[in-house]
Formats: sequence, C-alpha cells, structure tokens
Amino acid sequence: MTGGQDTGGLMSEINVTPLVDVMLVLLIIFMVTAPMMVQGINVSLPETKNTQLDSKDEHLTISIDKQLRIFLNETPVRLEDLGRALSSFHTNRPDEYAFLKADKDVPYGLVVRVMSDIKDAGIEKLGAVTEPLSETKKP
Repeated sequence: MTGGQDTGGLMSEINVTPLVDVMLVLLIIFMVTAPMMVQGINVSLPETKNTQLDSKDEHLTISIDKQLRIFLNETPVRLEDLGRALSSFHTNRPDEYAFLKADKDVPYGLVVRVMSDIKDAGIEKLGAVTEPLSETKKP
C-alpha cells in the first residue's frame, strides 16, 4: 500500500523568473540603443581641401540646374518620373551609389524631394558633389 502524494508526475507551474530576466535585459538594451537609431540622410560634409574622386567607374549622377531641370547622367527626366527611373536603374545595379549635383540657386525643398526619391528607389549610398573653396573665399 502506498501512501502520500505521487512525486513522479509533471509539474504544472510555469517558472517566469527567466522570462522576466530576459525581458528586463532586452528592455535595457532597447533603451540604450533607441537614441542612436535616428532616421535621416547620411551626409558627409566636405572638407576645405578636397581630393578628386576616382573616375574609373561610371556612377549615377543626378543633376539639377538653375532652370530646375533634372538630369540622370545626361538624360533629362521630369520630377514625376524620377522615382520610376531611379527604381529601374537600381534593379539593374543594386550595389550602385549616386551623386547629387544641385545648383546653389535651386530651392532647398526641391533638393530634399529629389533626395527622398533617391532613397525611396532603394539607393542607400548618396553623395553630394560640391566645389572646393577658392583661395579668395577661404577664411
């Protein structure tokens, strides 16, 4: 005759202590890393002494002139068609990066819109082409 409780059965209680520990660690990690994950456009500001870029490879150049005309390399493109043209270019060359050349008199809003279209097309590497400071303009 056996008496007492059967100790060979399954335990039906859930141990939540490891779950709470893991959740607290993840919470701390996200709290520390969240301020570092700021959305925006990566721009490397030019130095006063520029070196010439290596021009062995052909890259995509988006240009905006004083008359607010947009060009992909040498081909004129309307602003409404820019996103489609950039997307088709990006599907053919997924690792390609682009250069943006805008006249200094072009409104800032148009430059930002073109930059947004470039990013929406999936081109993550974007550089802004600038002119080096002349000797008379240096401080």
